[in-house]
Amino acid sequence: MTPSTVQGTRGEDRHEYTKEESKAIRTRSLRLLGSLISPMKGLVALTALVLVASTGLRVLGPALIAYGIDTALPAAVDQADWMPAFGVVAVYIVTGVAGAALIGWFTVLSARLTQAVLMNLRTRIFRHTQRLSLEFHETYTSGRIISRQTSDLESIRELLDGGLNQLVQGSLYGIFTLVALFLLDWQSGAVLVLMGVPLALLMRWFYLESQKGFRLSRVVSARLIVQFVETMTGIRAVKAFRKEKRNDEEFGDIADEYRSVNLKLVKLYGVLDPGLILLANITMAVVLLWGGLRVVDGGLEIGVLLAAVLYIRNFFSPLEEIAMFLNSYQSANAALEKVSGVLEEEPTVPDPAAPVDLWTSKGHIRFDDVEFGYGSDRIVLPDFSLDIPAGQTIALVGTTGAGKSTLAKLVSRFYDPTKGAVTLDGVDLRSLHPKDLRRAIVMVTQEAYLFSGTVADNIALGKPDATLDEIQAAARAVGAHGFISALPDGYATDVNKRGGRVSAGQRQLISFARAFLADPAVLILDEATASLDIPSERQIQEALQTLLADRTAIIIAHRLSTVAIADRVLVMEHGRIIEDDTPAELIAGTGKFAQLHAAWRESLV
Repeated sequence: MTPSTVQGTRGEDRHEYTKEESKAIRTRSLRLLGSLISPMKGLVALTALVLVASTGLRVLGPALIAYGIDTALPAAVDQADWMPAFGVVAVYIVTGVAGAALIGWFTVLSARLTQAVLMNLRTRIFRHTQRLSLEFHETYTSGRIISRQTSDLESIRELLDGGLNQLVQGSLYGIFTLVALFLLDWQSGAVLVLMGVPLALLMRWFYLESQKGFRLSRVVSARLIVQFVETMTGIRAVKAFRKEKRNDEEFGDIADEYRSVNLKLVKLYGVLDPGLILLANITMAVVLLWGGLRVVDGGLEIGVLLAAVLYIRNFFSPLEEIAMFLNSYQSANAALEKVSGVLEEEPTVPDPAAPVDLWTSKGHIRFDDVEFGYGSDRIVLPDFSLDIPAGQTIALVGTTGAGKSTLAKLVSRFYDPTKGAVTLDGVDLRSLHPKDLRRAIVMVTQEAYLFSGTVADNIALGKPDATLDEIQAAARAVGAHGFISALPDGYATDVNKRGGRVSAGQRQLISFARAFLADPAVLILDEATASLDIPSERQIQEALQTLLADRTAIIIAHRLSTVAIADRVLVMEHGRIIEDDTPAELIAGTGKFAQLHAAWRESLV
């Protein structure tokens, strides 16, 4: 497992990091943000140019008012010259209209930029998580993946759509206002700069405290989503074991923790907002007092003083918007950390750099001195070797944890061996082209997952271009045509979410038809008949004769009736093969399989 994997999965519930970890996470997040914005440099540059122009026009207002009061108005009163007054009014209106138009244009451009970034990120998350190996999905809960695509992306959208606009506009507006104030009256500008010291301390305090709070908020939010998703996904188990009350308590505890975290964040704003208002009022009072004294002495024009007061007010007004940006930023930053963590994950089963094509496979499987474990402390297959000739059907039997499913996952290349090699027709699976691997090896599991869509779509999963006749032929081969034809719309019936409109046994029959249509060289049945009742299982036994003909098959089953059709039975224990022979020879013996078979026969009496 790579370091990024550890950080992305085991570190998911952490909200405090070392300085080195924080720096690495920040760098990772910024790298992701840069990669999202980089393809749209032209749009970013245009948006920035429009914003600078609109902000400059907005800042001209108080200076024009000062000119109107100190120059244009006296000219009109004393000299009856109204041209300066008309001129300044016209310029004021033009700058207002142009500024408003540019702001509208900026809003459209920033929205285009935001939606393009979000579409890129949303697609990237989906593609990447789908590409990651099974190991990631077995350790990273589905609720957390959903959280990455929903609440985390929503936080990033809020940042890009509103918060970032507020920051850029507010910062530019503040800088332009400060420059204009210094050009108009440097002494008032100096007062504002001095008040910037307590202002900076207040903003830094809020930034640091809110950073901790929002990081914790993202963690608790993810836990809330996980709890909800797992409860709803496993609702049958919840109902069966009367777990509703316990779930209510667990969900209530997490929801209460989430409420407490958000209340702490609200209290931070309860300090920030009054603090900003206080500093703004103190600054304006000092400027008014000092400016008023200079007006009395004739050292300052009244219009300039009014403009200075307006600039002070304008300087502080966007600070609350910047504080709101810090709100969005901290939430989005925490979300960006989680999203970038997922995108940093690397498949533990990578595609080969120089893939080997295997256009036609015979199905010869071989394990050469394979060792595999789920971590260094969980060795499941120690020094394992096995040869399965093409066209042979083998059955794997053994107690839970013996390594049967692990063997099947290695053949399917859901995992790679730690040592040794698994080969198909002499080609290491790690070198085989992915398309050839997926075409040659198919696994049918106990879950028999059906996707939303029609029955025909689900059967054609492994061969999307299959005709209806081919789909029906596959269903007939495994004995599924009868019940499918009886469905309301036959093969066009929508199976509903996860196959909710068909029974567990029917879902399994559809999955068999899917495998038959895919026509793999190697077929793996991992507890594939566990959901079937006895009559259905007998029907499947007949269908399996057709399904397994002329192909290599690996059958994992606790029901020994399924084992009877195998050419060879392997009894596994602690990752090793302790018995290997035909079903008849093993039953006639006195070994482990004979004991299991005898116990099974007694259970049928």
